[in-house]
Amino acid sequence: AVSENIIAGPAMLRRARYQFGLTLKHGCCGEATSGLGPKPSMGTASLIAPTIDITHTGQELTIGNVKIVFQITPGTEAPAEMNFFLPDHRAVFMAENANLCMHNLLPARGALVRDAKAWADYLTESIRLFAGRSDVMFAAHGIPRFGTEEIIGFLMNHRDAYKFLHDQTIRLINTGLTATEIAEVLKLPDVLAKQWYNRGYYGTMSHNAKAIYQRYIGWYDANPANLNPLPPEPAAKRYVEAMGGQEAVKARAADAVKAGELRWAATLLNHAVFNDASDRAAREQLAGIYTKLGFEAEAGTWRNIYLTGAQELTDGVANLSPVAPNADVLSAMTTPMLLDIAAVRVNPAKAEGKNFMVNIRLTDRDEKHLVTVENGVLIHEEAQEDASAGATVTMTRAELVMTLLAGFPVADFLANGGIKAEGDTALYEALTGLIEAPKPNFNIVEP
Repeated sequence: AVSENIIAGPAMLRRARYQFGLTLKHGCCGEATSGLGPKPSMGTASLIAPTIDITHTGQELTIGNVKIVFQITPGTEAPAEMNFFLPDHRAVFMAENANLCMHNLLPARGALVRDAKAWADYLTESIRLFAGRSDVMFAAHGIPRFGTEEIIGFLMNHRDAYKFLHDQTIRLINTGLTATEIAEVLKLPDVLAKQWYNRGYYGTMSHNAKAIYQRYIGWYDANPANLNPLPPEPAAKRYVEAMGGQEAVKARAADAVKAGELRWAATLLNHAVFNDASDRAAREQLAGIYTKLGFEAEAGTWRNIYLTGAQELTDGVANLSPVAPNADVLSAMTTPMLLDIAAVRVNPAKAEGKNFMVNIRLTDRDEKHLVTVENGVLIHEEAQEDASAGATVTMTRAELVMTLLAGFPVADFLANGGIKAEGDTALYEALTGLIEAPKPNFNIVEP
């Protein structure tokens, strides 16, 4: 929950607008679904810290009069994932490991790459452990499935889709194909592809094959030209110049559209927009192509991505307020997690030349933390203090969050006595001054 939603959460939230079409109108010309189903209830976000750990497959737990048998499946749809079986009800819950369509091995919003081999292997284990003992199978998305034979057949075919995806991507990697080349040719066998629950309505064979490539091989395709390429904006300026200028690029893109080569037209116009973001004609031309690509896409996620790109090219980036973790989420997080967030928000230019230590004492949690700033990084150690630290500050956990992460002025808390400082009273304020809030509305389809 923390690594996927907090550490890189600001970037993921920005990208999630594209994946889920969060700024699109719902309907036939906008967001239809994400591919897994209609938009969920947007209730209150919260987080309850775990009270019971599920540590191994076969672990049993009875809650009230309901007996639950767990299967842990780490590295599948999420870093921590589990299925469970209700033996008294002959029902198995498959979490997000067996959906009504192909899932993501790497969501477009970003995440750690998931393990397709482990995913298939755990489905094999689920079949062996639970399928033959179940009359109903339900999951996090979609309608249940009924009947033992139906459940076994579904899980086997769904398992085989992930296994084929994994094995054949690796086979093609070992023949020398790159991620984009594999994505262009890899197709499920008809016997699997014609099962609608293996269709790419959410995840796709294309971007899942690229995810497997990334997991095993990484971003580099071994071609030296791609080892240290130019960033998009300077590269675009050189491409446009090489093709004869902005107008020539737009003309080539129009010809590509007439020839039905929408992907090539999008590539051309993307260079034109990054060469000159003020060129309204280029922006609208590219937006039109993205709209066509969105309407053609089978995956709800791809549709949303294309249509959101078109929207931002024509209307600009929606200035949405950042979504901050609420009190429940913050209270469930450990203090080292909070300090990890602070560490990834340190501006190295502001930290340059600074070298100091601060002892932090949290009175309401009886915690001690040593924070060291040196070489442009923030290091924190739990249950540690250093007598040579420049300052020792005492406060509550809430005051730490407000001053270190939420931007509340330290001086106000020092003045009213909420925060007490010994030693160099300016050091903690200096520490908070190194932390910069992320930018929630950064550009994606323009420089």
